[in-house]
Amino acid sequence: MEHRWRVPLAFVILWLLYQAAEGVGARWLHSYPVQAGLMSACVVLAWPLSRWLGYRGYAAYALVGGNGLRWWFPGGLLLAVLAKFIAVWIGLRSGAYAADHEASAAGLMLVLSALPLLLLSTLVASLAEDILTRGFWYRAAGLRWRNGMVFVLASSTIYVLNHIYRLGNGPLEWLVLFCFGLAYAAALWRSGSLWAALGLHCGWNLGNGLVDIMMPVTLQDAQTAAGLSIGMHLLILLMVLCLPKSRAPRTIGASLSAS
Repeated sequence: MEHRWRVPLAFVILWLLYQAAEGVGARWLHSYPVQAGLMSACVVLAWPLSRWLGYRGYAAYALVGGNGLRWWFPGGLLLAVLAKFIAVWIGLRSGAYAADHEASAAGLMLVLSALPLLLLSTLVASLAEDILTRGFWYRAAGLRWRNGMVFVLASSTIYVLNHIYRLGNGPLEWLVLFCFGLAYAAALWRSGSLWAALGLHCGWNLGNGLVDIMMPVTLQDAQTAAGLSIGMHLLILLMVLCLPKSRAPRTIGASLSAS
């Protein structure tokens, strides 16, 4: 098609912004505001890029309303937060974590005061990555995924490779990320909406933040802790696959071949 060159260019722009958030903001400048600004810019710029590719709003990444937003997102959010707390609870009893007795227990007011900023930060970061590693390849890339498993495996591999600053941590880290990607990509495939993947992804990250506030722990056994995270995401994957596949919401976009 005449404008197919726009697809790889749009991906490169989003990828550079996303990687700059950690590479420039966190690792080079050590500035959280810069990191947050670049990550937010990735999400904001995704909208005009979606329009440029011929879609309305964020439809280029399957981020539209419907059951994905009404049911899959809140359901996935709650499920993933619960899964994180269960993983930590098991980890405390298996020796993977040790309770941080030096930190005082957080009261309800502390949790409520931290929740809005924590939810916003996890939502923006998760959305940026979900657009880049799942939604873009599901819709904007224009690939015909005739088999859901092929998409899930491909998206999970892209998700691993996108963590360029963590690849040096070794195969166990790759396996953890890959299993995370399986659950999130499967949610997108079953629902037809990126909201489903975002709910799970954001929920797990939100759970990390809530654990740090409500029940801080010290890592004792990295391999067991990684195994718990893998196990929880494989369980989430199984639950997602047991749900009936939704019909993808209808999206309206201009033809990419239009001049």
